[in-house]
Amino acid sequence: MDKIVVAYSGGLDTSVLLLWLKQHYGAEVVAYCGDVGQDEELDGLEEKALNTGASRCVIGDLKEDFARNYIFPMFQAGALYEGQYLLGTSIARPCITAGMVKIAQEENATGVAHGATGKGNDQVRFELSAASLDPKIEIIAPWRMEVFRDQFPGRAEMIAYAAKEGIPVQASASKSYSMDRNLLHISFESGVLEDPWYDATTEKDRSMYVMSVSPEDAPDKAEYVQMLFENGNVIGIKADGIDEILNQFQITPEGDRDGYTLLSPYGIMRILNALAGRNGVGRVDMVENRFVGMKSRGIYETPGGTILFHAHRTMESLTMDREVMRLRDSLIPKYAELVYNGFWFAPERIALQAMVTETQKTVSGEVRVKLYKGNIMSTGVRSPLSLYNEQVATMEADPTNAYNQDDASGFIRLNALRLKSSAQQGS
Repeated sequence: MDKIVVAYSGGLDTSVLLLWLKQHYGAEVVAYCGDVGQDEELDGLEEKALNTGASRCVIGDLKEDFARNYIFPMFQAGALYEGQYLLGTSIARPCITAGMVKIAQEENATGVAHGATGKGNDQVRFELSAASLDPKIEIIAPWRMEVFRDQFPGRAEMIAYAAKEGIPVQASASKSYSMDRNLLHISFESGVLEDPWYDATTEKDRSMYVMSVSPEDAPDKAEYVQMLFENGNVIGIKADGIDEILNQFQITPEGDRDGYTLLSPYGIMRILNALAGRNGVGRVDMVENRFVGMKSRGIYETPGGTILFHAHRTMESLTMDREVMRLRDSLIPKYAELVYNGFWFAPERIALQAMVTETQKTVSGEVRVKLYKGNIMSTGVRSPLSLYNEQVATMEADPTNAYNQDDASGFIRLNALRLKSSAQQGS
């Protein structure tokens, strides 16, 4: 093994892994970090990687790609895993893997390595994605190597190794949970969080959270946000304080329309994260079923994604045909499972996405929501492509005569026929 590209975040696992790979294989190690919105976690990353033993550190700017080509298509599909999880970690893995494989090809590396454990989902996501993008690439997964596990049976040994080798890491014996952050969310797991009865909402744990304030600490006044949709994607936002957020993240708008600030997908996610986060929106604590067969407990902050999911569904309710929606909704569990299990580049996910894209052609218009102490409430929706006809839906006299209430009698009789037959069966 001459040259290895390792997926590198600067955290405990990948820092230990980088140096271990160099020592174990005697190979040149290139550190690769896909920037999918980790923010300050990337500060000093290149210097740290080089000091840890990397010959080079590549930080790929994937933020816009991640938002446009991964987050937005997934939200068009309405993907939700096991009724709660907005797939923040899952959807980042194929994006990062694509960047890593590209660098490995440019570097003529003989292998790529990752620090995902043999018990988790990420090993599957990385490797299935890599197999789809470059079938000949060799994967190194140290957590599935006995020699690595003998040296590092747990996080305590990794922390001790890092201390011995002078590798600075955030994890400690007293604060051992792991974190993974990107533009869509941040996840917390392991350590004290492995006990599903452990309450992570208490005041002593509030400092753990990064992207959102506690609902108890959110403003006492509700905040309104309006979103402009086009073909199932948010393209503009109208909200108080938006200029301040744009300046904070140095985002340049793409224009304006009817009072809406037009933004790229990356800009949309940044704005929604800030708006939702300051109102305590988007926290989930759940026990989920991993692809590898076990249950695990994870805590997720997905502030902007939670608004996006809610608003998108509201927009669809006005503009999407009933049977088209039912068909798409019947496929949501399968689509979410494909994303969660690492099959983003699989032909079946691509085929499903083509159908999703077709369903989104009419999902255009405006949605208004109210944010208040962790809650999202729809307060208005309108669209030039609306399927809602107030004159037909009204409980008052129908001026269009489009709906004859007498017709309902036959409709009900026909639907009751089989029910009557079943009831008479046993009599």
